[in-house]
Amino acid sequence: MMYKKIVDGIFIKRPNRFIAHVLINGEEEIAHVKNTGRCKELLIPGAKVVLEDCSHIKDRKTKYSLIAVWKGNMLVNMDSQVPNRVVFEALKENKIEGLEDLIHIEREVTYGNSRYDIYFESKKEKGFIEVKGVTLEIDGISMFPDAPTERGRKHVLELIEAVKDGYKGVVLFLIQMKGPRKFRPNWEMDGKFSQAVRLAYENGVNILAYDSIVTENNITLGEKIKVDL
Repeated sequence: MMYKKIVDGIFIKRPNRFIAHVLINGEEEIAHVKNTGRCKELLIPGAKVVLEDCSHIKDRKTKYSLIAVWKGNMLVNMDSQVPNRVVFEALKENKIEGLEDLIHIEREVTYGNSRYDIYFESKKEKGFIEVKGVTLEIDGISMFPDAPTERGRKHVLELIEAVKDGYKGVVLFLIQMKGPRKFRPNWEMDGKFSQAVRLAYENGVNILAYDSIVTENNITLGEKIKVDL
């Protein structure tokens, strides 16, 4: 996933979850935030941020979109539209363990009462993948979610039903940075979602976590990392 035109900036404030005030070349601008999560540990005043220049798009209310932020020496992509694309491309390139040599891959497919990010078929099986983008990291451990998510819980639980119906079910947590050594559900923030992930694992749903290779204008799949449920 590559961005066409990016600029650097400094974060000032985030009056609501959709917009941020940033400094670009000494001028204050209002930018769209491409992540509705809290991201409080990332978006702190003075943080260096990366923005996509979207001035070529007609009828936009903001000229820029905030897509990444520096957390010390670690660049964190926080564009919530990215994880699905990154995983989709990685599947086509046989980069995800246990999901190689697929003969059909499709995005945004409905099953039951949920719409899953990816549907896939191999010569032996069919299945669904729910992709979760992860931006929260504390002391080398990545966690999801950073805010309660009832919708996420519902999708995970419905994957159990898909497995019972003969499909393969996968929840893939894409850590939008390079650095964390382990992933775990964020029990402190959302115990119900975390319990749903553990229950899904106990009922045959595959739980995977991969980190990412992140640059200012690009993000690709990195390496598989340990999952601690």
